[in-house]
Amino acid sequence: MKPHRIFAIFLRHIFNFRRSFDRLSDAFYWPTIDLIIWGLTSSYFVSLAPNTGKVMLAVIGGIIFWVIPWRAQYEITVNVLVELWDKNLTNIFVAPLKFSEWITSLILVGLAKALVSVAFAALVAYVLYKVNIFSYGFYLLPFLFLLLMFGWWVGFLVAAILMRYGSRVQTLAWTVTWAAAPFSAIYFPVSILPDWAQLIARALPSSYVFEGGRQVIFEHTLNWSYVWISLFLNILYLTISIVLFRNSFKKALERGLQGIN
Repeated sequence: MKPHRIFAIFLRHIFNFRRSFDRLSDAFYWPTIDLIIWGLTSSYFVSLAPNTGKVMLAVIGGIIFWVIPWRAQYEITVNVLVELWDKNLTNIFVAPLKFSEWITSLILVGLAKALVSVAFAALVAYVLYKVNIFSYGFYLLPFLFLLLMFGWWVGFLVAAILMRYGSRVQTLAWTVTWAAAPFSAIYFPVSILPDWAQLIARALPSSYVFEGGRQVIFEHTLNWSYVWISLFLNILYLTISIVLFRNSFKKALERGLQGIN
């Protein structure tokens, strides 16, 4: 892989980000709206039970953490969509650009924008509610990494479908991650879900992260099996999703990159 080619694709999407109101609003507007709505909701819960202030940290932390997989997935799938909309795949691969360099650049774009959005959301949470997500301490690092991996494999899975069927299924770029949200136990424990939903939750690496986060907040400890299970599932799903994306890309090459729509 050539770093300068990876950096070129990275810059392409960063420049689009700076000049697109839609993308800027995705990065800053929606996390702020979520923080206001759910922050006020958790403030109400705290006012009803003054001794349960940790509820606010759990809810606000869940909101902020969920920005990570959402941004990581969004940047992969939407940036693939941009290339399809612009019929630009032929142009970038004539560079020449390797497939591995392309997916590396997409991962880096998602990482950069996820960190920006999380930092902004953390600042808003502190200003509005005096909630400091750094209360998670050291555990913040593995949680962030695991959620990034979750967003990456979902992004590549959706990108594989987009590469195979084109922009007519583009709605998946905005809906798939949120469809996983109820089963990820962001604001509540897995145990309150129906039995069938718990099975789905246990298959999602994200649910172990949020379960572990609440354990850190309320019990000041962490069952490390949550981390290892989440890591294993993420590696498994990420490997499968990249293989599927690669196969879809090969099929697209056979059909002609300009023919994808």
